[in-house]
Amino acid sequence: MNLNAPKMLHFVRDGLKLAFFDEGDPNGPPVLLIHGFASTAITNWVNPGWLKTLGDAGYRVIAIDNRGHGLSDKLYDADVYHPWIMAEDAVALLDHLGIAEAHVMGYSMGARVSTFMAIAHPDRVRSLVLGGLGIGMVEGVGDWDPIAEALVAPSLDDVTHARGRMFRAFAEQTKSDRQALAACIQGSRDLASPDDLAKIEAPTLIAVGTKDDIAGSGQELAALMPNAEAIDIPNRDHMLAVGDKIFKAAVLEFYQRLDKR
Repeated sequence: MNLNAPKMLHFVRDGLKLAFFDEGDPNGPPVLLIHGFASTAITNWVNPGWLKTLGDAGYRVIAIDNRGHGLSDKLYDADVYHPWIMAEDAVALLDHLGIAEAHVMGYSMGARVSTFMAIAHPDRVRSLVLGGLGIGMVEGVGDWDPIAEALVAPSLDDVTHARGRMFRAFAEQTKSDRQALAACIQGSRDLASPDDLAKIEAPTLIAVGTKDDIAGSGQELAALMPNAEAIDIPNRDHMLAVGDKIFKAAVLEFYQRLDKR
């Protein structure tokens, strides 16, 4: 395994072309990775070393470019970006690959999509890892309208909102379609209810950086779920926590515990 970009493949769901990679040990336990807002499968999971980490540990590593992101088709209607719709994209990828059940790991928006997947399709989710999103799953993560506005502003110089500048700069770094992202950020903010979270029986690991000012408490979210545990990622903010070695070690230990059963 190395950090080189893997070959991106495509499948079609309801006329929408969606990109993914399928790497690691083809005979290993499958892990489905769902990236965060304005990111891609490569940016979220290859560049920070997750593909290498999981592949070297013997896992089959699958990651999707969410609709509106990366090499997947771009849409400009906010109503097609609800998390339960993107969750169906993820399930369709498992169907396409003939995988009945997978460990599912999402970061930030991807954690929300992963949770909606577990709510709607509990039989497809062996376990959940939710990174970069804690009680914000239920309570919300603040006002994101300025981020949508920042994404469509004429230039970064026109953006004064701090979080808006961060995501605008990130979108430019990933060469994203900013109009599609603006639609996505308006449509993907649906909250999960405590009642729905209480029904998720899949073993769950929640990991949030101690300097993350977006996610909310991982421990508070874990308290709403019957089989969840939370860890802190020390001294990491929302952007830097994703590749942290403590996060990776915790996920490997979590998976090894489950796969020994």
